[in-house]
Amino acid sequence: MSKVEMTVNGRAVSGEVEDRTLLVQFLRENLNLTGTHVGCDTSQCGACVVHVDGKAVKSCTMLAAQASGSTVTTIEGLASGGELHPVQAAFKEHHGLQCGFCTPGMIMAATDMIERHGGKLDEKTVRAELEGNICRCTGYHNIVKAILAAAEEMSGVAKVAAE
Repeated sequence: MSKVEMTVNGRAVSGEVEDRTLLVQFLRENLNLTGTHVGCDTSQCGACVVHVDGKAVKSCTMLAAQASGSTVTTIEGLASGGELHPVQAAFKEHHGLQCGFCTPGMIMAATDMIERHGGKLDEKTVRAELEGNICRCTGYHNIVKAILAAAEEMSGVAKVAAE
């Protein structure tokens, strides 16, 4: 057993876990943060993407002990004060979800993508970066549209804030 301590969605948490406990299991089972989904157990689908120290990570490939001391953000931690994060709002507005199973991982991957590329995203880049996230419902068209809209809005917000 290992003791893990981390900050999850702005809150300090700790727990005793078996050494083989995956981060996704710790989030879902120990912290009851069930927005992070387990889709494949082989790191191919991307439903489990969270941010660890500001970077998108497939939480089914990381041990909870490896995340000890880190800052973790899950889909539950994106919204602020009851207001959806711009990427969440864009997915809703542009119908970037259907069954919703892949949506948390898609949104977390998209948020990381926008942080890295800013408003310089294009369809080709978005599609290339989403290769590790599988959606079995939408055909990706509306997901890509939502990500591009969120990137545009977020870069516009940054421009207004800088002025």
